[in-house]
Amino acid sequence: MSIDPALLEIFACPQCHAPLTETDEELVCTGADCGLAYPVRDGIPVLLVDEARRPD
Repeated sequence: MSIDPALLEIFACPQCHAPLTETDEELVCTGADCGLAYPVRDGIPVLLVDEARRPD
């Protein structure tokens, strides 16, 4: 998976508004208290809090 770097710069966590980082299969919140991981399906980030998973 590869998200356009220009888009990644403007994406933010819907929960806490912290920047997101890209991993192999998801976008992860960089907020210290949040850390939600948002799935990417068919190359499209699903930035819905209800669809995010909590960190382990």
